[in-house]
Amino acid sequence: MPFYDLKCEKCGEEFNIMAKMSEREQKLIKCPKCGDNELSTVFKNVNIVQSRKSSEAPACPNIHKCGGCCGH
Repeated sequence: MPFYDLKCEKCGEEFNIMAKMSEREQKLIKCPKCGDNELSTVFKNVNIVQSRKSSEAPACPNIHKCGGCCGH
């Protein structure tokens, strides 16, 4: 089951919940604060950690800008 970051349209409560996709699609998930089921998805940053072998080139000095896609 996936985790969802949701925001209640009625009271503004933001919460994270693990639920089946069908529960999300059928609006069976309810706000823990007010019980309403009109929820919107909240998109948050995703951090990916990747290990590197010591024989590889040093990490890109601009990785915070390019995400490592520039090939340095």
